[in-house]
Order: sequence, then C-alpha cells, then structure tokens
Amino acid sequence: MKFIATAAAAALIGLSPLAASAAISVGTQLTGSMDRSLSSNHATVGEPFTLSGVRSSDNNITGAKVYGHVTDVQKAGQGTPGKISLAYDRLVTRNGNSYAISGNTVSAAVATKSNAVKEIGGAVVGNIIGNYVGKHVGGLGASLGGIAGAAGGYLAAKNNRQNVEIAPNAAVTLQIARARQQATR
Repeated sequence: MKFIATAAAAALIGLSPLAASAAISVGTQLTGSMDRSLSSNHATVGEPFTLSGVRSSDNNITGAKVYGHVTDVQKAGQGTPGKISLAYDRLVTRNGNSYAISGNTVSAAVATKSNAVKEIGGAVVGNIIGNYVGKHVGGLGASLGGIAGAAGGYLAAKNNRQNVEIAPNAAVTLQIARARQQATR
C-alpha cells in the first residue's frame, strides 16, 4: 500500500511540469493590462510593450506578464482608419517560468476620438466657400452654393478617420497560437 502511494506521489510530481505547460496550450486566452499608451499616430514598428496582471480565462495563470512588440501601424487619414497590430513574444508566470509565445489579439480596449467637430467644421467651411463661389464665380446664387459647399465639406470631414489609442491599463486579450517553455537561468 505504501508502495502504491509513493508511486502515485512520484507520478504526480513527475507530471507537474506537464500540467504547467498544459495550462499554456494552444487556444488559451490571456487577459492583461497595457503598461503604457500605444497610438496609431505615434507608435513605431518594433516598439516594445508589456501586459501586466495577466490571467487566463480559467484562472490557472494569474499575475503573469506578457512581453510583445508592435508589428504594424497605420496612421489615420482621409479614408484610412488608424490601426495597430501587436505581436506577443514571451510570457513570464508569477513563479518565474518563462514561455516563448505567439498569439492573436482577441480584443483590446481602444479609444478613438469623435469626428463630430471635424464634420461640423467641414460643413461650416464648406458653406462659406460655397457661398463665395455661388455669388462670385459660378452664378448659382449664394444659397445654393452654400448648401452644396456645406454638404461637400461635411462629406470630406466625415471621410477623415481618427487614430486609435490603447491607453495605459486598457484590457488586452490574446489567444495563444504557440507556447514553448524556456529553460530557466
């Protein structure tokens, strides 16, 4: 009986590393807080970032840290929305185990500014220009030129997109595509 208990304990101890690596398997979702701000207006490819307080959806992993970098940035402009693409490189668990990882962003709390002020401003400026053109150049009359100018200014401003920002402490969720435990030093 003692032999069976000892063998069972040895088997459990021997399987501990497998259980730890099984918790970080393909498909595992991890959520953490962004340590700094990343904006599509200022971020650069290769720029590092860190997620703190990382936990798995099943809470097998808590208090971990994920290290990653920016892989692509698209600044917002006329007809072009702002975008930031992230890559995940390393996961360090609370007990010091380190994993080389790759994964996909499932969600990120991003902020974009409202375009309302630009749209109103575009309509006002378009109206002024349209009134001028209607009176002095086109012979359409001020009111028709103003209406056409306001509509054109509004549409031009409406198509002007805003940059995105991932603020400090924003929640980011990733799904593990690959994880490999690294040797400890």
